[in-house]
Amino acid sequence: MNTDKIIHSTLTETIIGAAMKVQNTLKPGLAEKAYENALVIELRKRKCRVEQQKRFNVHYEGVVVDTLIPDIIVDDLVVVDPKVVDEFIDTHLAQMLGYLAITELRVALLLNFKHVDLRWKRVIR
Repeated sequence: MNTDKIIHSTLTETIIGAAMKVQNTLKPGLAEKAYENALVIELRKRKCRVEQQKRFNVHYEGVVVDTLIPDIIVDDLVVVDPKVVDEFIDTHLAQMLGYLAITELRVALLLNFKHVDLRWKRVIR
C-alpha cells in the first residue's frame, strides 16, 4: 500500500503507536477515560498538539442547536475516539462521520482498548 496517498498517514501512525504503548502499559479492563487520559500524555510526549474535550457548536439553519465534544483532536487534523467495546459497529462509524462533518476535519481514528491487542479503524470524510 502506498502510504503517500493516505491522508495524514504519518500522524495517524504516530497516534496508533502511542495507543499501542498505552494499551501495552495499562492492559485491557479499564474505563475509556483512563485510556483517553493516558493517550493524551503519550501523544504530548511525542510532540503532538492535543486538545481534549474541545467544544464545537452544532448549527442547524444558522442556529446553534447543540455542542459537540470529541474526546481528542490531534494537531488540528485528526479526531481520536478511544473506546472499550467488543467490536466497532456502524453506530461508531456514523458518529465519527458526524464528528468529521461538524469539526470540518477529514480523518478520525477509532481506537478500541478492550482486547489484548489494540484495534483501530480509520474513518475518512
